[in-house]
Amino acid sequence: MKNPLKEKLEKGKSVLGSFLGIYSPPLVEMIGYAGYDFVVIDDEHGAFSPTELEDMIRTADSVDLVPIVRVSYDQSSIQKALDRGALGIQVPMINTKEEAEEAVQKAKFPPRGRRGAAYSHRAAHYGKEKGKNFLDESNEEILVIPHIETLEAAENFHEIINVEGIDFPFIGTTDLSVNMGYKEEGPNHPEVRRVVERIYMEAKERDIKIGTVANDATGANKAYDKGASYVGIVAITVIANALGSVLQSTNK
Repeated sequence: MKNPLKEKLEKGKSVLGSFLGIYSPPLVEMIGYAGYDFVVIDDEHGAFSPTELEDMIRTADSVDLVPIVRVSYDQSSIQKALDRGALGIQVPMINTKEEAEEAVQKAKFPPRGRRGAAYSHRAAHYGKEKGKNFLDESNEEILVIPHIETLEAAENFHEIINVEGIDFPFIGTTDLSVNMGYKEEGPNHPEVRRVVERIYMEAKERDIKIGTVANDATGANKAYDKGASYVGIVAITVIANALGSVLQSTNK
């Protein structure tokens, strides 16, 4: 088991992916053929059955697209995403050191965690991979990415990122702005920007990678300029904007 996304990040490269919250294997293929590095299958806000989640992960593998799952709040969500072959998880609403530790515990096999071990699932190639090699490689290669998306999380940032087994944090700017009470202004509110800038600054000082979300190329480039290495655009937003742009540009 190798995770090319983790390898790129460790080499200091920036990566670009796409969030996808609808069941559409063909769209996963298109994202892969376009040359993106990863897809975040959004099981927090999206609507996926367990079988559909596995289909999306399998499709990502077929086009050399690293499958990451933004897990739901279900207690078994991390286990099921990883057993189906996800090479990373994004965990929403991590607010404390203890919650970050809990996420790591669910994602790692003993002795590093308490993920349930089995070899009959897709991640272990239905029994072809097993034993120490599979367990150790899974612990090493799978990315654990906590979301920093509340003021509490931002205030506990240094404790969260110091948890052993956490790879890097992901800033959820929309949730952060709502949590801070700026529902109208959103992420562009000066107070939200101030908190986000502080997170970027602390990450830079500690030489920690940062992930975040963007709506388009301009937003992605701004994130890279601030210091992000891992950026996910929202596929549905890109598609909706493109459809609207075509309509506005026609002589209808």
